[in-house]
Amino acid sequence: MASLEEEFTLSSAVLSAGSEGLLGVEQSSKTDQFLVTDNGRTVILYKVSDQKPLGSWSVKQGQIITCPAVCNFQTGEYIVVHDNKVLRIWNNEDVNLDKVFKATLSAEVYRILSVQGTEPLVLFKEGAVRGLEALLAEPQQKIETVISDEEVIKWTKFFIVFRHPVLIFITEKHGNYFAYVQMFNSRVLSKYTLLFGQDENSVIESFTASVDRKFISLMSLSTDGCIYETLIPIRPTDPEKNQSLVRSLLFKAVVSGNTRHGVAVTVLDQDHIAVLGSPLAASKECLSVWNIKFQTLQTSKELPQGTSGQLWYYGENLFMLHGRSLTVIPYKCEVSSLASALGKLKHSQDPGTHVVPHFVNWETPQECGLGAQNSEQSRRILRRRKIEVSLQPEVPPSKQLLSTIMKDSEKHIEVELRKFLAIKQTPDFHTVIGDTVTGLLERCKAEPSFYPRNCLMQLTQTHVLSYSLCPDLMEIALQKKDVQLLQLCLQHFPDIPELVTCACLKIFLSIADDSLQETDVNMESVFDCSNSVHDEKMEEQTEILQNGFNPVEDECNKCDQELNEEPQAKTKETTSCPVIPKRAALLNAILHSAYSETFLLPHLKDIPAQHITLFLKYLYFLYLKCSENATLTLPGIHPPTLNQIMDWICLLLDANFTVVVMMPEAKRLLINLYKLVKSQAAGKKNPLGNYRDFLEGIELS
Repeated sequence: MASLEEEFTLSSAVLSAGSEGLLGVEQSSKTDQFLVTDNGRTVILYKVSDQKPLGSWSVKQGQIITCPAVCNFQTGEYIVVHDNKVLRIWNNEDVNLDKVFKATLSAEVYRILSVQGTEPLVLFKEGAVRGLEALLAEPQQKIETVISDEEVIKWTKFFIVFRHPVLIFITEKHGNYFAYVQMFNSRVLSKYTLLFGQDENSVIESFTASVDRKFISLMSLSTDGCIYETLIPIRPTDPEKNQSLVRSLLFKAVVSGNTRHGVAVTVLDQDHIAVLGSPLAASKECLSVWNIKFQTLQTSKELPQGTSGQLWYYGENLFMLHGRSLTVIPYKCEVSSLASALGKLKHSQDPGTHVVPHFVNWETPQECGLGAQNSEQSRRILRRRKIEVSLQPEVPPSKQLLSTIMKDSEKHIEVELRKFLAIKQTPDFHTVIGDTVTGLLERCKAEPSFYPRNCLMQLTQTHVLSYSLCPDLMEIALQKKDVQLLQLCLQHFPDIPELVTCACLKIFLSIADDSLQETDVNMESVFDCSNSVHDEKMEEQTEILQNGFNPVEDECNKCDQELNEEPQAKTKETTSCPVIPKRAALLNAILHSAYSETFLLPHLKDIPAQHITLFLKYLYFLYLKCSENATLTLPGIHPPTLNQIMDWICLLLDANFTVVVMMPEAKRLLINLYKLVKSQAAGKKNPLGNYRDFLEGIELS
C-alpha cells in the first residue's frame, strides 16, 4: 500500500526573484543530504532530517548556472556548469566558487549525470557524451554532433545495468520524438523513433523511466492527461538501424487535459508512479500515487498553493515546489498486492491524506477525471471496437504465440514472446502468460534438450506468475541448477514453499565459484565490498554503537585478548566478505524470501554443516557492516535488513547448533557470535540470547 506522510518545508525562500522553478534537486554523497540548484546563481546543500542548509555557493553577478549541480560519488566533490561551458568543481570546505577548480569546455553542456558506482558523465547539447575524467584531461577537445539540426534534448536519465552505465536521452524535432540509448560497455549508441498511436494528437510534457534486465520502460505524461509506455530494448538487434517504437496507453486521464500549470510523473518502484497535476479541470493541483499493476489510485494529497510542475524523488522522499517553497513529502510503497491496491490493508493515515480506491473498468474505456463513466458513449466505443476487431483477418498475437511455443526453435519463441510483451496488454494477458509458461514447461519435460531459459525469465518478470500457478518452473530450474532463474523466482514469487527455498539455498551454497563467475545474476542487493574492508580488525567493535548501546568492555577483555593474538593474515580473512559478490546476491534473495519458521527448520537440518558455517560467516559479515552505519542499514538498492540477518542467524543455529559446535573451523565464528550476544545484552531484546550459555562455553574452551 502506498501512503504519503505529513509534508514539511525544507526552504521557504528557495526561488530567486522572477524564477518559476528550480534547475534540479540531486542526491549528495550522504543519503540525507541534497543539492538544490535554483534557476539563477545559487547551489544550496540541505540536510533533510534537520530541515536546514549545510552550505551555500553562488557564482558571480552576471553569471548564471545552466545545469543542476551534482555530486561525484567517487570523490565526494560537487560539480556545476555555468554559462553553458564553464565547469566548476568544489567541496564542502570551499567558500567562493570563483576560486575553485575551473574548466572551460569547447561545447555547451546539457546535463551532468552522476550515480553511485561510476564516474559522472557529461551530456552535451549536441548529443555527445564524455566521462568526466576524460573531459578534464582535455577540456578543449572537439565534441562531435550526434543529433540532427533543430533536434533538442528534452529529458535524460542515467542507469546502472549489470554494473554497466546506460544513458537514455529524449529529443524533439517538429513534434516528433526520438530516444537515444548509449551502452558504455560496448560503446553502442542506438536511436529509436517514438511513434504516436493513430488517435493521438498531443504534446509530451514529462518523462520518467525504469529499467529491468532487457528493457527500459519509458513513461510519458502528455497534454491529453494520459500516461503512455514505450518499451525500449537495452540491447538492440540492429544498433545501426533507426528503429521505430509505438507507445501504448498505460493510464487514461490521470490529470486534466486542460491543466494550465506544468505536470510531472516519476516512477517510485516497479509497481507505483507519482503524478503531479490537477485530476479535474476545476480542482486544485495534487500529488497522487498510482498502482501500475492493478491500475488503481492509491493515495493523493492536495497542494492548494500550486506547483511548478517539477517532481524529484530519492530514497523515501518526494521533492517539489509548493507555492514558492521547497516541500518534502515522505512516502512509503509496500510490495504490491490486490488487497493493498484496493485499500483493504489496515495502516495508519495522516489526516491530510486520503486514499481513493479508483478502479479501471476493464471492458469500457475510462473517461477523463475521476468521476463516473459515460455509459452510453462507452457502449458505442466498445461496439465500434468489436466491429473493428471482427474486420481484421490477422491472427491475434496471443494465439500466434501459443502456436509458436509448441513447435518452433527457442530463438524464434523468444522473438515472438518479446513482441507479445511489447504490445499493449489485453484483458486476457494474464491467461496467455499462464498458458505460455505451462506450454513451455510441458515441452521441457517432453524434450530434455529444450530449455528456453530467456523466455522463462521474461515470463517470470511479468509479475503475473506465482509458484502455485507454475510449480514445475522452479522444479526444472533446480534440476538445471539455473541460479539466475531461481533468483528471479525468489524475487517475484510470494508463495514459494519452504522445501523449495531450502533446495535453492543448497544450490546457492554448493555451486562452484568458477560456475558462478560465468553466470549473470541480479547484483542490485549487493554493495561494493571492496570499499568496505577497514584496516582495523573485525573483532575490535567495542567502539561501535550497536542498537543504542556500547558493549561492556570488561566483559569482552578475554575475547579481545585472545582474538588480538591472531596473526594479521587471519584478520584480513575475517574482514573480507567470505563469499564472492554473485553468491552474496543469491544468498540475499534467500534472506528476502517469505517463510514460516515451523516449516523451514526441518529442511535446514538437511544442509551440510560446512555450507551452514559459510552462510553464518556471511550473515555475521553483513551484521558487522550494518553496525558500521549509524542507521544500522546496508548500502545498495535492496539490501537485507538487520532483522532479516538476525532472524536467519537464529534459524541456522536452531537447526544446526549441535552440528556446527563440533566443527573446529567454526570455533572462531562462534566466538564472534558470542561477542555479538554480549554487545547487545544491556537492556535490549537479544534474539541470540538463547545461545549465550552455549557460546560462552565455546569461548572459554
